[in-house]
Amino acid sequence: MKKSLSFLCWVAVAVLGSMAVGVVAMRRGEPINAMWLVVGAACCYALGFRFYSKFIAAKILALDAMRATPAERLENGRDFLVTNKWVVFGHHFAAIAGPGPLVGPVLAAQFGYLPGTLWVLAGAVFAGCVQDFVILLFSVRRDGKSLTEMAKEEIGRVGGFVAYAAVISILIILLAVAALIVVNALKASPWGTFTIAMTIPIALLMGIYLRHIRPGKVLEVSALGFVLVMLAIWGGKSVSQDSAMAGIFTLSAPALALLIIAYGFAASALPVWLLLAPRDYLSTFVKLGTIALLALGIVALHPTLHMPALTHFVDGSGPVFAGKVFPFAFITIACGAISGFHSLISSGTTPKLIARETETRMVGYGAMMAESAVAVMAIIAASVMQPGIYFAINSPAGIVGQAPATAAATISGWGFSVTAADMQTLAHAVGEQTLYNRTGGAPAFAVGMASIFSNSLGGQALMAIWYHFAIMFEALFILTVLDAGTRVARFMLQDALAHVHKGLGRTSWYPSILATSALIVAAWGYFLWQGVKDPLGGINSLWPLFGISNQLLATVALCVATTIIIKMHRTKYVLVTLAPLTWLVAVTFTASWHKIFDPSPRIGFLAQARQLAAGPATTATGRLIFNNRLDAVVTGVLVLMVAIVVMESARQWLEILSGKKEARVKETPFVMTRLAEEQG
Repeated sequence: MKKSLSFLCWVAVAVLGSMAVGVVAMRRGEPINAMWLVVGAACCYALGFRFYSKFIAAKILALDAMRATPAERLENGRDFLVTNKWVVFGHHFAAIAGPGPLVGPVLAAQFGYLPGTLWVLAGAVFAGCVQDFVILLFSVRRDGKSLTEMAKEEIGRVGGFVAYAAVISILIILLAVAALIVVNALKASPWGTFTIAMTIPIALLMGIYLRHIRPGKVLEVSALGFVLVMLAIWGGKSVSQDSAMAGIFTLSAPALALLIIAYGFAASALPVWLLLAPRDYLSTFVKLGTIALLALGIVALHPTLHMPALTHFVDGSGPVFAGKVFPFAFITIACGAISGFHSLISSGTTPKLIARETETRMVGYGAMMAESAVAVMAIIAASVMQPGIYFAINSPAGIVGQAPATAAATISGWGFSVTAADMQTLAHAVGEQTLYNRTGGAPAFAVGMASIFSNSLGGQALMAIWYHFAIMFEALFILTVLDAGTRVARFMLQDALAHVHKGLGRTSWYPSILATSALIVAAWGYFLWQGVKDPLGGINSLWPLFGISNQLLATVALCVATTIIIKMHRTKYVLVTLAPLTWLVAVTFTASWHKIFDPSPRIGFLAQARQLAAGPATTATGRLIFNNRLDAVVTGVLVLMVAIVVMESARQWLEILSGKKEARVKETPFVMTRLAEEQG
């Protein structure tokens, strides 16, 4: 009876999910309710976790609750520590959730809500969640080794070296794009700049309070941090209304870029307890709380999606970024469906905390599912506003024009009605001077989020508060990646330099810390400066470069996973990782070809360089020509490196399957866990 009831419940979930996704995919000519997206996503995630992840856990990975994890065997109270599964889940989600699930879906909404929704759902269930899950488990069975170490052991030394170089390159690009999104969200915004600036001394105070004033009082410091952040948001309103204070915090994009570069250096060089740890701890509460609040707001208000399912920009002429749906929708959404960056976390801190192998399913597959849900909310936030407003916020001045009237006329000419008065009224409502040309996705997400919140909690009178709360939420989301990513990249650089001089590899030697931090910050700071000076807003060139890089890293991770599955004699199930790997190779290699060689100056780096070279020669033009050529070289080098990893992996597969090479995995020997006895 119980099995029959369970069967009927899951059939109902499948039918409801199919109906919801069908409405999202097939409805044309009239707006649909956002609840269709929420219901469709919830059903897809429930079915994916209940059946697909369980199939992978049982048939491919053979999770063993009796096998001791590195957290148990190597526990040292610092890096390796047996940790409650819910705490590990929270840590993993906080570490993987960066700008991608918020920004990518918002930018891709220029194609309409349909392509992004379908890819976020299918990509997460069959690719992103799978990658995070299998890499986490494989790292757990190898004493928590990193992706690059696993690549070296399972694919070979060439694969490991190339993977290391690719990871460093991708981290630099990711950090540059994350910083650019913050700059574009805060430029000419005294309210937002003040609020974010205040989170730094708040984090410092929390660090000192928890370490020296009231050690171990986590609840006290949490309450203190929450109250101070709320005061910072309210204080930002007063600052924006005071002419003298507003002048201090109204900063240009270049000024903000320099300040963020300085922050990145400080976050990497200062002791972890002083800035990075308390800021990340604070941001985790803000992240989870805001996401839950946004979900409740969508359920309570069930807003209408005003963005059509498909726009005419699917032909590649989009103003937010140029390029057709295939392949550019898939590299733009990136983290909402699959993110290579996650593999660094799944083979980094998380495998050192897992208490039982069986928990890797919830942490690996489940946390990525939660991030995908954030991406669905971002699609809704971008689609609930009028399309004309969406394009006015996200289109760069180089496309629509600098003057408000010119921009409004250009966008209305595309068939999306908007007026300069509409934009001025909206800017006034959210407490901003202007919302034009705020490329990067973050302001658009904040406007949509503020609209949902203000219509369900507090009314229009609080829209400005909600908007700046959303900006603060996004900036904390992104700065978490910025400070942690810079520190991770610094560790990797120190590991490499240790082969040159042992002192350079010591993470406790301050000259090495300062030198390597400066090198990493200078690397991503250069790309940030390139984006700030770009007349097309920077996102047009840097976000596709980020998307390509991130998906190439996922390609490396899936190569490692596929190799291990074949070595485990699970070849009949190899399509679980080989299918998404094949798709990613098709998407990323096609996108890379277009970004390098496409004849359209809005798409191809080299074409834009040629167009600029044919015009008047100025210092700015010369810099842009160099930057476009550099972007082309970076893209080409990354593709070449990943192609080597793919070919090395394929060679391993063929040799094993043909019997020329013995299939031997390099796992840590089995040790019986003691946790079962202790818990019993």
